[in-house]
Amino acid sequence: MIPRRLSGELAYLLDNVPAVVLIGPRQVGKTTLALELARTRPSVYLDLESAADRSKLSQPDLYLSDHEDELVVLDEVHRLPGLFQELRGIIDRGRRAGRRAGRFLLLGSASVDLLRQTGETLAGRVAYLELGPLDVTEVSEGDDLWIRGGFPDSLLAADDEVSSRWRTDFVRTYLERDIPALGPRIPAETLRRFWTMLAHNQGGLLNAANLAGALGVDGKTVARYLDLMVDLLLVRRLPPWTSNAGKRMVRSPKVYVRDSGIVHTLLGLPDKEAVLGHPIAGSSWEGHVVENLLRCTPDSVEATFFRTGAGAEVDLVLRWPGDEIWLIEVKRSLAPKLERGFRSAWTDLAPRRGFVVYPGDDRYRVDDDVHAINIRDLADEVLSASR
Repeated sequence: MIPRRLSGELAYLLDNVPAVVLIGPRQVGKTTLALELARTRPSVYLDLESAADRSKLSQPDLYLSDHEDELVVLDEVHRLPGLFQELRGIIDRGRRAGRRAGRFLLLGSASVDLLRQTGETLAGRVAYLELGPLDVTEVSEGDDLWIRGGFPDSLLAADDEVSSRWRTDFVRTYLERDIPALGPRIPAETLRRFWTMLAHNQGGLLNAANLAGALGVDGKTVARYLDLMVDLLLVRRLPPWTSNAGKRMVRSPKVYVRDSGIVHTLLGLPDKEAVLGHPIAGSSWEGHVVENLLRCTPDSVEATFFRTGAGAEVDLVLRWPGDEIWLIEVKRSLAPKLERGFRSAWTDLAPRRGFVVYPGDDRYRVDDDVHAINIRDLADEVLSASR
């Protein structure tokens, strides 16, 4: 098993909170991580996609009363939405009896309903953790992590063909089975076209009117599709920096398909040669860097991008508690250079630190206060600043 960075935090939360919800896309490793942790303490595991396991919870009080001193892991918990109310009563009775932590670990594919149900029913009793695909702090796979993406079965496949086939099947299964099972009734082919259009526009500004026109739907429908993909943690919507009074700032968010391997599959790019020969290579690399850095960034840090109407732009702005600002530019070049737009943003925002992320190994200054750095080293810097 590849150790996951969140394993320590997950164990800590279970030692201090009655219920923890571990969310993330399918096939990202939630069950593997949960079972690994469950081996460290008395526990019981139920897969609620299994009819046999669901039947055990036909009377939750009776079943769970037999496991009061165990961690109960409930996988695909959105399959039994009525269970949340029962869990609330069980947790409250446990609190009165002196048990305040480590009762339930709930796994889900981040459906909107799952988050709403736990948020309303288990308020004050639950903590959330998001598990993403493998990132640069967990594996050292070079360009494989960028080309294949971070889903374990894709990244660790025997060769590029097997990896590409796995991702193709992943996309198909999500569209034809997983998303309908979570509730939305959207034609699979329509959602595939939408997902593919986002991949073509990787890291671009959201233009809902163009998307709506291409799909033959209205703007509200596009917004609903985008909300769904964001809620399922398949797409990231990065908001713009809007705090500069006196400057005309871009107001539309940038949109990224979160896993670079899925980007390449949606565009029919099976290997590194195909990616490097495609116009999307630079935008794909930017999305890969942004996503890996944001997985290391705590929720207390505000992440945006900076772009003025005049064209000054920075790919990623991190505003830390206390208003410390980092500017981060992404370049797919071994000789990165700062552009005028970055310098303009530097003047406007007065950041504490600046970085240009590039695919080389050395760290060096490109300006007095700006360093060229590789993605792994900057991810480590973000994690260090988060502690």
